[in-house]
Amino acid sequence: MVRRRRAKKNGLGCGGMFFGLFLLALICAGGVAWFVFLPAGPAGETFVEILPGSSSTQIGVQLEKAGVVRSRYGFDLVRIWKRGVLKAGEYRFDHAAPVTEVYTRIVRGDVFTLPVTIPEGATRFDIAARVEQAGLVKKEDFLTATVNETALIADLDPQARSLEGYLFPDTYRFPRKATATQIATAMVHRFRTAAAGIGLGTSTGNADTTRDVHSVVTLASLVERETAVNAERPLVASVLTNRLAKKMPLMTDPAVIYGLEVEGKWRGSIYQSDLAHDTPYNTYRHAGLPPGPIANPGLPSLRAALDPAATSYLYFVAAGADPQGKSRFATTLDEHNKNVASYRLAVKQAGGH
Repeated sequence: MVRRRRAKKNGLGCGGMFFGLFLLALICAGGVAWFVFLPAGPAGETFVEILPGSSSTQIGVQLEKAGVVRSRYGFDLVRIWKRGVLKAGEYRFDHAAPVTEVYTRIVRGDVFTLPVTIPEGATRFDIAARVEQAGLVKKEDFLTATVNETALIADLDPQARSLEGYLFPDTYRFPRKATATQIATAMVHRFRTAAAGIGLGTSTGNADTTRDVHSVVTLASLVERETAVNAERPLVASVLTNRLAKKMPLMTDPAVIYGLEVEGKWRGSIYQSDLAHDTPYNTYRHAGLPPGPIANPGLPSLRAALDPAATSYLYFVAAGADPQGKSRFATTLDEHNKNVASYRLAVKQAGGH
């Protein structure tokens, strides 16, 4: 009888031990699930900047202190489980999420950036306003960078007075803490890539196609501001090159406007007195190209400047408010005057001024 009682007692002991281990396993699993899978997060928008070279332990501590994850140890568990490469950068968290989601975002490099779109034909003054509006840098700081950082294009345009013409139009995404110099550098890099794609600023064999990049970009900027119609760009480029060849003044209003912008005298509309105002960019008063680009041209205008259409045109009336939406080209002054009269009549009939 004694032996049977002992056996029964031992059986109960083993069962209790297994039950205890099972219960402990459940508690551990619940703890892991609580750490890893149960969403946690900040009460409001929170930014966490992970510096290059940060260890996973340091990142876990950062996230815990910021309230993004419930525990650094939960983050470590996910790291051991998934074994991804954590990427540096600034991350934005604005809602509760499980540690697995937070970890995946950092492995993916889902850093927070601010978008800014630069349209074709924008000047550095326009771009400065846009980067400030995007919440990146003050426009004054950006304008200063466009003047101080001409070394970025010194190999292409040694005579450049600013980065005007080389801030390539595109949509960019920058970190919140990007500097004016970093923003300008990215835009210049994009220009270099685009220019190389069409053979501008590169050397091929014995032919040096860096052939006066300054003049090509300056011409392209004039084309960009004179017409928004891609099919017309080579024609406008031909008019300008034909006039240059004959040493005729270009007489382009956009260049006059840019000169006024540089001096801080642009009033939003061009007046007859502006055409008489002497700036280096006044192509009514000064023959040849203006001293540098007056805007930042896109690829179609760069291509047109590199390869203008073969025409005898010397004049054109820009589309502007023309209801027909196209420019009018002429070889003689008499033809041009007729085009001007037709343009004014079309605008009048359309109810314009």
